[in-house]
Amino acid sequence: MTQDPSSTAVGGEEVVPSTARTLEVIDVREGMFGVHGSGDTSGYGGLQRPVAMPEASARPYGGWFDEVADRLEQVLGESVGAGAVESAVVDRGELTLHVSRERVRDVCQHLRDDAGLRFELCSGISGVHYPHDAGRELHAVYHLLSMTHNRRIRLEVAAPESDPHIASVVSVYPTADWHERETYDFFGIVFDGHPALTRILMPDDWPGHPQRKDYPLGGIPVEYKGATIPPPDERRSYS
Repeated sequence: MTQDPSSTAVGGEEVVPSTARTLEVIDVREGMFGVHGSGDTSGYGGLQRPVAMPEASARPYGGWFDEVADRLEQVLGESVGAGAVESAVVDRGELTLHVSRERVRDVCQHLRDDAGLRFELCSGISGVHYPHDAGRELHAVYHLLSMTHNRRIRLEVAAPESDPHIASVVSVYPTADWHERETYDFFGIVFDGHPALTRILMPDDWPGHPQRKDYPLGGIPVEYKGATIPPPDERRSYS
């Protein structure tokens, strides 16, 4: 566990946490690319870097974050941390709501339609793979913008590798269509209810999902001035 006592600014207001920010270390990556044995030819094989996640924040969050959380609790009829919104994290002046994968569509509907919230735009959805976050290895991250109130928040939804299903939000945010397809293509997250969940960049018959941490580096040998350079996963390590 590590701590960062720094303060942040939210909407022009300085937010000083009542206690130091606590981070949960879920992995320690070794080398430049986190590979073992051959493959890492960067020369940084001795590098060790913890992968740390900030834990849930306690009230008050500061700035307008409490206003958003209060209104969301009212429309959902349940408290943050005790239902659809599993936790709220304030980190580096940004608010992230961790939402259950079964309820994300419902939460998005309220965030878009309620007059006190009005997050009208989903500007992007991306995937993240944390192989050592047991039972929560795959994460989908949603970036929402309220043009009415000039506010931005982030939603984060987790699913296990063994059951990589998350409810689609295309019916709420049509802009999520291609973003969910890309996240499915690269990370293998299945968005239930998507109107046409197919690959968007890789060929339909492509094996695996290329941006997952367990995907092999692969590649093809390259010939350069008579010498052949092997693909990344066959190069020897310089560590």
